[in-house]
Amino acid sequence: MTKPVRVLLVDDERTYIDALAKVLGRRGMTVRTAYDGHAAVEAAHAEPFDVIVLDLKMPRMDGVATLEAIRSRDARTPVLLLSAHADLDAARDALSRGATDYLLKPCPVDDLVTAIEDAHERAGYADDLARRTRVE
Repeated sequence: MTKPVRVLLVDDERTYIDALAKVLGRRGMTVRTAYDGHAAVEAAHAEPFDVIVLDLKMPRMDGVATLEAIRSRDARTPVLLLSAHADLDAARDALSRGATDYLLKPCPVDDLVTAIEDAHERAGYADDLARRTRVE
């Protein structure tokens, strides 16, 4: 039996993120929530996550600043950015700063689950490759 995917959900819209956490929990994922960028950075530095789902537009510390703070200590955990705004420049910027993917809200739950699972699987392949390369 495989371990549940550990997901950190970050969004200042508490109702949305709490509901999403319940849905992902019912899908077998272990979910922790954070309601702002500062709390997300603290959580990401305090415990390991397999995937981080991060809202782009948040007060005080937006998603890009949060992404950079997380990346400063963790270059490997996949970070999926969510945004209610279809902004190609923001998407390019986020991806160039280390985001794994950029999804539009409202993102259908099945699409988000697939994106989380795919990001987790790709990270696992990258870890396996890194281990094999070190051994050789």
